Amino acid sequence: MSTDPFGGLVEHVRALAAGETTSEALVTGALARIEATQGSVNAFRTVRAGAAVEEARAADRRLAAGDRLPLLGVPVAVKDDTDVSGVPTYFGCAGDIPPAAEDGEAVRRLRAAGAVIVGKTNSCELGQWPFTEGPAFGATRNPWADGHTPGGSSGGSAAAVAAGLVPAALGSDGAGSIRIPAAWTHLVGIKPQRGRVSVHPYSDCFQGLTVNGPLARTVADAALLLDAASGPHPEEAYRPAAIDASAAARREPGPLRIALALRPPLTLTGTRPHPEVRRAVTALADSLARLGHRVEEARPRYGLIGLSFLPRAATGIAEYADRHPDPALLDPRTRSAARSGHRLARLVRAARAREVAQQRRIGAFFGSYDVLLTPATAAPPPRIGDFDGLSARRTDIGIAAACPYAWPWNVLGWPGVAVPAGFTADGLPIGAQLLGPAGSEERLISLAAQLEDALRWYEKRPPSSYGLAASAGTTP
Repeated sequence: MSTDPFGGLVEHVRALAAGETTSEALVTGALARIEATQGSVNAFRTVRAGAAVEEARAADRRLAAGDRLPLLGVPVAVKDDTDVSGVPTYFGCAGDIPPAAEDGEAVRRLRAAGAVIVGKTNSCELGQWPFTEGPAFGATRNPWADGHTPGGSSGGSAAAVAAGLVPAALGSDGAGSIRIPAAWTHLVGIKPQRGRVSVHPYSDCFQGLTVNGPLARTVADAALLLDAASGPHPEEAYRPAAIDASAAARREPGPLRIALALRPPLTLTGTRPHPEVRRAVTALADSLARLGHRVEEARPRYGLIGLSFLPRAATGIAEYADRHPDPALLDPRTRSAARSGHRLARLVRAARAREVAQQRRIGAFFGSYDVLLTPATAAPPPRIGDFDGLSARRTDIGIAAACPYAWPWNVLGWPGVAVPAGFTADGLPIGAQLLGPAGSEERLISLAAQLEDALRWYEKRPPSSYGLAASAGTTP
C-alpha cells in the first residue's frame, strides 16, 4: 500500500477512509523521506520517529473499528516554535532547552482531529528573518533550488511540504513567516485572522503580531488543516467567529472587486518589486480578470504603520530572548534586537493603541474593494548564506527590501492567503498574497481555490534531486 507523497492532505484522508493505505504506511513513508533528505533539505529539527509510528498503529486500530475524524492517521508536521509534549521547543536556538510539559493548544486540536505529528520543522532563531539558517541546525534548503533559502521563518515547514515529506504543516506568521516561505516554495499559505488558531501557551504572541496557520500544496489541504487546528485556548482573549474553511474551498467566490497594489508600504529602502515578480503578479491579476473579477490598480493608505510594527516586533523578540536559559548562545543580531526591544517596550502600549485607527483607515479601502492583491515578496528567494556575517542593521535593511509587503497585515491582525504566481526564468518560485479585512478568510480561500482550479499550480513539483518520487510530476 503506497500513496503518492505529493498527493496531499485531502487525498491521504480519502485513501485511509477507503482502506487503500494505512496510517502506519503513510507515517513510515514520511519518516523515511525525512531521514533521506535531512542531509540535503534539512527541514526538521526534531523527529518523533518511534512515537509517531506507535500513534499511527493506534490510528489504524481506530480506522479498522470504524472511527472517522478529520485527520485520523495522517502525518503532519509543526514548526519548532510550537509546543509538543515531551519535545524541546528550540525555536531555532542553540542551547539546552527542556522538553515541553504539554502540547500547545493548536497541537492538542490537531491530535484531537486524529493527526500524527511526525516532528518539528526548522525555524530561524526566534522567527526573526525570512531565511531558515542558523548555527544550531545549519541551513534549510529550498527543494526547488537547493542553493536558495525556502524563506522563513516557517522555512522548515515550507520545505517539508514542498519536498513531499509531509502533506501539510503548521507554521506561524508574525511578519510574513507563512506567506513568504509559501511564495518561495510554490505553496499555499494561510495567515488567519488573529485568534483563529491558538498560540497557547502564549496568550498574546509577539505583542499580537504572530498567528499560527497552515502551509500546503493545495487550497483544500490548507483549509482542512486550518479547520482542524482552529479554536482558542480558554485563557486567550481573541475569539473570532468560527468559519468553515473547507466549505469555502469548495465554493465559488462570485464576482469580486480586486485591487492590485504593486507599490509596497513605506520601508525607507526604496524597494520596488523585481521585474520578474512584477510580471508574475500582474499575470495573476490578468487571470483573475479572466475569471470575471473586476481588477484595477490601487494604493491602500498604509500611513506610518511601521511605527506600530517596530516596537511590537522588537519587544516580542526581547520577551522570547529573556526566556532563553543561556542568552550568550543567541545570535549577536538577536541580542541586538532584544536590547532594542527593552528600549522600545515603553512604546508598545501606544503602538497597540493605534491599531484601531489603522484598522479604520485601511478598512475604508475595503469599502471600494473586496480583496487586495500584492506580491508576497519583492524578490525571488535569496541564496543560502546571503545574510551571513551581516550586522543587525544591515540584515534588517536587506530583509525589509526583499520582503516589504506582508507585515502590515500582522499589525492589523487580518487574514491573508499566499498563492503561487509562477517562476523566474531560472526556475525560482514567486508568490502573491490575497488580503482582506477582519474575518474574511472564507472569501480569500474561495478566491484562491478558484484561481487554483484555473492555474493548476499543484501539478508542478520540484526537481527529483532528493529521490522523492517527484518524477511523476512536471517541473517549471
